[in-house]
Amino acid sequence: MKKNLTIILFLLFSIHSFASYILIPMDAEGQKNHLKAYGITFWTLEKQQKVKWLLNYRGGSFLLPDFEEIQRECQIRGVSFEVLSDSKAEQILDEISSPSQNMEAVVLEKAPKIAVYTPYGKQPWDDAVTMVLTYAEIPYDTVYDEEVLNDGLLLYDWLHLHHEDFTGQYGKFYRSFRSAAWYIEEKKAAEDLAAKLGYDKVSEAKLDVALKIRDYVVGGGFMFAMCSATDSFDIALSAEGVDICEPMFDGDGSDPNYQSKIDYNKTFAFKDFILERSPNVYEFSSIDMTQKRRIPKTTDYFTLMDFSAKWDPVPTMLNQNHTALVKGFMGQTTSFTREEIKSNVLILGENKTNGEARYIHGIKGKGFFTFYGGHDPEDYTHRVGDPKTELDLHPTSPGYRLILNNVLFPAARKKKQKT
Repeated sequence: MKKNLTIILFLLFSIHSFASYILIPMDAEGQKNHLKAYGITFWTLEKQQKVKWLLNYRGGSFLLPDFEEIQRECQIRGVSFEVLSDSKAEQILDEISSPSQNMEAVVLEKAPKIAVYTPYGKQPWDDAVTMVLTYAEIPYDTVYDEEVLNDGLLLYDWLHLHHEDFTGQYGKFYRSFRSAAWYIEEKKAAEDLAAKLGYDKVSEAKLDVALKIRDYVVGGGFMFAMCSATDSFDIALSAEGVDICEPMFDGDGSDPNYQSKIDYNKTFAFKDFILERSPNVYEFSSIDMTQKRRIPKTTDYFTLMDFSAKWDPVPTMLNQNHTALVKGFMGQTTSFTREEIKSNVLILGENKTNGEARYIHGIKGKGFFTFYGGHDPEDYTHRVGDPKTELDLHPTSPGYRLILNNVLFPAARKKKQKT
């Protein structure tokens, strides 16, 4: 029955031309649930309908064909929408196309196939991305080491890295949690999986996973990472062939003077960083500013950079929001030291006063990557064991909008961009 309804809906979408449009406004005043609005847009793309993303128009609004089914879905999900006449829609598009306006209409053509790299058994609320995908009703598959090593990423357009430690140091939780049952269980599970995959050490397995992800991006994939998956990924790439793990992590000593053997040419985003050698310090390297920053929670915000929508549509898409000022939030990797970011990497969001970057983007080969510091945009500190965030309480979250901008970006990737 469900399959038949889908076919009927598809036929309705395909056969009938439309003389009016649905505008999903994304400004602060016009939208009551920004996060679910992305889900409506994704749902429309799944029905093989194109959507126009109106960059910088009312917070990055979406222009959809007007079908009763779309209106009904908006009502069910609590998403604000406006029905526009054909002439009104053309008027808006004419305004956007004007050279005097920093706006652009980008066509979204196809719903991307999404994968989340996450350990087996993790619940959706363990990670901000899986949580907001679930809330927005955007479908995704989960993959982990075995799927990645078996080239499973070739099936996907977009990959998110769960807050993972690709260095094989188990998140540097050793000092505080080495006696905790969950730490012991997760360490054993990682060792068992590495052995099953034919590796003597977890660090060796994680390096090969990182190399596969690198190849996925270089080949044209889009990779989005948050928290410790950002710097630990680059560190693992830079330490290829070098043992940086102390005995409590891998059973033997690290390479002498391993800092001098780090190859920054192999990283995506970071350069000139100093690794944290001590297993008792909850930090991977000098990339992260968590322990260096001195910002009260009440004034912890970062600013989204302003780009030319017509000439720089990619960063403009990634920064669409109803505010340029976003609340900060902590994580194992909270933010990035500006001096240790490569010159070809674009800073999308920053706290200039503190000299830190929060949100960065770059190109690697034929693909793209975005690194977003912090763990949960609506949970400032998020400690181990904290309750999950209820997104029903934060349906207009600017911090979560940045995640969903990245989810939609591959839908427009094949559109010829201005250079």
